[in-house]
Amino acid sequence: MAFQQGLSGLGASSKALDVIGNNVANASTVGFKSASAHFADVFANSLSGSGALQVGIGTALASVAQQFTQGNITTTNNPLDISINGQGFFRMSQNGSISYTRNGQFHLDKSGYIINDQSLKLTGYPADPNGVIVPSTPQELQISSANLSPVATGASVGAAFKGVSINGLNLDSRAELPAAWSSTVSPAPVPPATPVGLETVDPKSYNYSTAVSIYDSLGNPHTMTYYFRKTATPGQWEVRANVDTTRFANVDLGAGAGVPINLQFDSNGKLTSTMPIAAVTIDLAGLSADQIAAGINKPNSATTPLKFGLDFTGSTQYGATSGGGRLEQDGYTSGRLNGISVGEDGVIQGRYSNGQARNLGQVVLANFQNPNGLTSLGGNQWAETSVSGQPTVGAPNSGSLGTLQSNSVEESNVDLTAELVNMITQQRNYQANAQTIKTQDTIMNTLVNLR
Repeated sequence: MAFQQGLSGLGASSKALDVIGNNVANASTVGFKSASAHFADVFANSLSGSGALQVGIGTALASVAQQFTQGNITTTNNPLDISINGQGFFRMSQNGSISYTRNGQFHLDKSGYIINDQSLKLTGYPADPNGVIVPSTPQELQISSANLSPVATGASVGAAFKGVSINGLNLDSRAELPAAWSSTVSPAPVPPATPVGLETVDPKSYNYSTAVSIYDSLGNPHTMTYYFRKTATPGQWEVRANVDTTRFANVDLGAGAGVPINLQFDSNGKLTSTMPIAAVTIDLAGLSADQIAAGINKPNSATTPLKFGLDFTGSTQYGATSGGGRLEQDGYTSGRLNGISVGEDGVIQGRYSNGQARNLGQVVLANFQNPNGLTSLGGNQWAETSVSGQPTVGAPNSGSLGTLQSNSVEESNVDLTAELVNMITQQRNYQANAQTIKTQDTIMNTLVNLR
């Protein structure tokens, strides 16, 4: 039986070398997981039921087990190169056929789908038009290159405050009382026509001014200028505003068109007026008419009036130079997609030319109770089997799933030093098994030549 035992040993060493050779060949394959050959001894059946006199008849390949250990992370210049740090697999789709991979080298196809080098599509949770991601059945992720629609000031979705905020503004308590409100309109109206055109406010009639850009429903920017005037009433300041230097009459801050509102401060310089002001309206039609009358041909068909809130929370009246407020507003013009990024939680964000960011989708990961039960399909892909169990699908960094890192890939986990040592070991095993066959042949030759 030594021939059979030796042959099985030669076969075992050959198979082990095949596995080692495959590991070495894929030492630079992104997402590759090394494998090791597992062998089991073979015994003939015994009718006596006792193993005391049994002699083994060799070895056989029991399994080829892949080692799903973490590979090193290497950075790249592609934002769609994604590595997994921890457990899990990317979930890929090909015409509805699902496979799994650790290779995160992705790019966009002509239709905006995120695909790998085999044109399999990455799956995840899509985002709605407002950028809200709701976990559901994973779908093939498609990145839209459409422009981001404009949002008028005060029309943002989900914001706690909608409009313009001028927080932390200080108005100098030492300021002297200015002259009465005074402004000139250009071109000069011809009586009894209604005054139209641009309005120039006399700097002597106010103490401080500041401006912020606001946006209408078409994404047109407008400059809204606020004028602050100290009054004879202690701690009281008047506020007026115009837009694109047109008449005060086009702006209602809550007290009527063109009528100033009051900000009241206590003896400690703290604002006591109720905030926010939720009734600011701008007559865009009148604004457009004034500009046209002034020789600036700017017709505007945006939704009118433009309405939003105004918040001066945190404003003070201290003995310091006026200014210092943080001006913010929630509108923006349309924007083109300039780039994308992927967060640790798999959320894909689009960056737009108008400075906005919008969620475009979320990559999902899948994990298995027994990853060694997956069957290899080649091309860095694995498929689910009854041995692997069903996948647990979810967002990265949840449960047992790992986190994602953009601009990076996971290298092969092959340890070349260990593989080369294993190669030498299997070579010795092969030589030793060949020697048992050679020895058995010598013995058999001696027996045949007996006289």
